[in-house]
Parts: sequence; structure tokens; C-alpha cells
Amino acid sequence: MATTAGIPKHLRLEFVTPERAIVHEDVDEVEVPGEDGFFGVLPGHAPLLAALKPGELWYRKGNDKQYAFVGGGFAEVLPDRVAILAQMAERAEDIDIQRAEAAKRRAEDRLAKPSTELDAERARIALIRALARLQVSQRARIRS
Repeated sequence: MATTAGIPKHLRLEFVTPERAIVHEDVDEVEVPGEDGFFGVLPGHAPLLAALKPGELWYRKGNDKQYAFVGGGFAEVLPDRVAILAQMAERAEDIDIQRAEAAKRRAEDRLAKPSTELDAERARIALIRALARLQVSQRARIRS
């Protein structure tokens, strides 16, 4: 990877789930939903290991931004590389909107009448994931 005065010009984004690779490409910038809040990564970033929460991840190559849903996991940041190890993830254009809306309705129904505290927590997590997936899917519709 080319560098200018020791700072890499690009980041190698490696974004995977246990089932498949989501992205493997050189990018200029990445924004990640960390457990403690969103954080941006540019080439030359200090090394970092962060837990991820469900939410929107985006990456930019030139002026082109791509969006994805990440359902939790970890990010390893190095000066020239970002590795995203996600429990589940989808690119914006791959999100099934009807499925996400159905998951949102199911989670809302479970939250309205939970049978146990564990059920309520699972429903809350499912609702957060469904809302994040719907938000990310709108990014693909806006760009189309």
C-alpha cells in the first residue's frame, strides 16, 4: 500500500461475518458503530480494538459512500487496515425491507407483552437490529 510520509493513502477494509465476506477493498474512510458511539477511521489511525453495537456502518472510496448494517461484533483498526468481524451484516442494497419490517413488528409485539425479563431484553435487541436495518436500507433507496 502506498504511503505519504509514513501515512498510508488508503485503508484495506475487510468486513466479514461467519457466513460470508461483505467487503474486501481499499477505501478512504470508514465509520463504525462502536459500543461507546460511532467512530471514524482514516488512513494512519492509531491501532484500536472496539466492540460494535448494531447499527449503520459506512465506508467511502473517493466521493462514493457505501452503507451496510452491522449486527454487533468487533473492529480491529490498524494504520492501514480495518477488520470488521460481525455477528451478522448486510449491505444496504441486500436488505429485505419486508423481512426487516416484519421483525420490527414482532419485536414491538413482544415488548408490548413480555412473558419474562429475558424475553423483553431479546425483543429490545431485535427491535434495535430491525430499526437499524431499515435505516440502512433507506440509504440504498435514496441512492437509487
